[in-house]
Amino acid sequence: MKRIDTDILILGAGGAGLFAALHAHKADPALKITIAVKGLLGKSGCTRMVQGGYNVALAKGDSAVRHFMDTIEGGKWLNDQDLAWLLVHEAQVRIRELENELGCFFDRNPDGTVHQKAFAGQTFDRTVHKGDLTGIEIVNRLAEQVWARGIARLEEHRALALVKTPDGSALSGVLMLDMRAGNFVFVRAKAVLLATGGGPTMYKYHTPSGDKACDGMAMALRAGLPLRDMEMVQFHPTGLLAGPDTRMTGTVLEEGLRGAGGWLVDRDGKRFMAEYDPKAERATRDVVSRAIFDTIAKGRGTDLGGVYLEMRHLGPENVRRQFKGMVERCADCGFDLAGDRVEVVPTAHYMMGGLPFAPDCTTALPGLFAAGEDTGGVHGANRLGGNGVANSTVFGGLAGASMAKYVGAGAALRAADETAIAQAIAQAEAPFGRKPTDLEAIREKLFETMWNDVGIVRDASCLKRAEASLEELDASLDAAGVADGDRAFNLTWADWLNLKNLVAVSKTIRAAAVARDDSRGAHFRADHPEAGDLAASRYTLATLVDGRAQVTSAPVAFTRVRPGQTLLEAEAAE
Repeated sequence: MKRIDTDILILGAGGAGLFAALHAHKADPALKITIAVKGLLGKSGCTRMVQGGYNVALAKGDSAVRHFMDTIEGGKWLNDQDLAWLLVHEAQVRIRELENELGCFFDRNPDGTVHQKAFAGQTFDRTVHKGDLTGIEIVNRLAEQVWARGIARLEEHRALALVKTPDGSALSGVLMLDMRAGNFVFVRAKAVLLATGGGPTMYKYHTPSGDKACDGMAMALRAGLPLRDMEMVQFHPTGLLAGPDTRMTGTVLEEGLRGAGGWLVDRDGKRFMAEYDPKAERATRDVVSRAIFDTIAKGRGTDLGGVYLEMRHLGPENVRRQFKGMVERCADCGFDLAGDRVEVVPTAHYMMGGLPFAPDCTTALPGLFAAGEDTGGVHGANRLGGNGVANSTVFGGLAGASMAKYVGAGAALRAADETAIAQAIAQAEAPFGRKPTDLEAIREKLFETMWNDVGIVRDASCLKRAEASLEELDASLDAAGVADGDRAFNLTWADWLNLKNLVAVSKTIRAAAVARDDSRGAHFRADHPEAGDLAASRYTLATLVDGRAQVTSAPVAFTRVRPGQTLLEAEAAE
């Protein structure tokens, strides 16, 4: 097993990981910084896939306070308010850094000001964008700057386990798999950033790429750390429904389409969103997803089991100009977004839940920092579209500065628990000793279980059914084998590792959904449809104990504003 020592190890190369590397290097260029990424730097991760844009209060009439209130109300008062406050204020700093220091080109108005488009659930058009390919613009510029600084990279290395010190009091490093060679690598670091992203690919319809498997969350669970708000899985309302035989199904058709005036219509061409919310198509993602789900359940769905997104009333040429990337993506699949209707279905998109963390991105485990979609608390019960990439870049930058400060204050490399390393290797190699198994059948069963029983609408009976199914799936994986031989780029082995992580995280989603017997944001219980007393809001904390998820809860701290109150009146009076 190869061993590497570094000052800072960053797991993930999305917006959070790349910004962390740049800010740590800026704080101390002498630091040895290493980025480990499951794919290729600049070519993988969810930030690159962001279409819509970046929420930030820039325009006259808007403010960070207004952005904050939209975020809290959209999150149904479950947010960590100090983290949300930091998000909206630091976003104003970060957007200027992206453009003025890192070279991002965002769309402009004729007068030269930054163009900001409408996104659902917000009281102001504040979404900065580069057409509908914003993520590519941001990640390309960040990656260029990382390459220019000579920051070390471990590409096509997947993290397998967080390894503590022998006494368990702190983090020593991370066990990794070099997928290019099929060998194990232990990276010891003074500070580690968990920024692998979420990726709810345990659902039948999902937006992230197939290599995403909630790796960071699964590693945190196995290290004994709790995860917050795991019942809060966001379904984006409009995933492309391209048919069962293409991986393009589930791909997001961005929220800006509805913000610009796109309609959702049933199989007969009738708009239905006004039946569910006065904001119609511009309601929050959770409301729109449930409305689509209900419309389909009432027999008003399309032949493929979705609804239609219609843009042609806005003028085909206008749609092609505003949403070039979306139009081309649909055309690649044989659909005309600009001049016809396209079938869509809600698609699992984002994990609002994750590892609890402080404003300086520290966690309960000394030496471990966290940022981006691996974390919980910022978004509460529902993430506003455009707040995701803001979250990654804001807290990624803060994490980088915090880690540099932590290392500079005297943090040292720590001895590793060698027994834990050996156990993690044995766990990863376990399928090689068993008869090869069809993992696709296990994956399909996981898809169906999570989509049908822990999906957009839940109740006690389906959650109970899911408990038995997930235990069976875990047992099936523990009995499943993978053919041994050349372990370099062994995709079946990668599938097995991904599925183990997805099942572990699925268990916590289900357990947290059972524990929350009210309906908030992305979590809707048909048997408990009311939101309950907002003033008595509690967030969930899930841990794995002997392979089973256990859930506790804690009261939300209303540090800045309480339910029924607003900060906008005070701002207007100033």
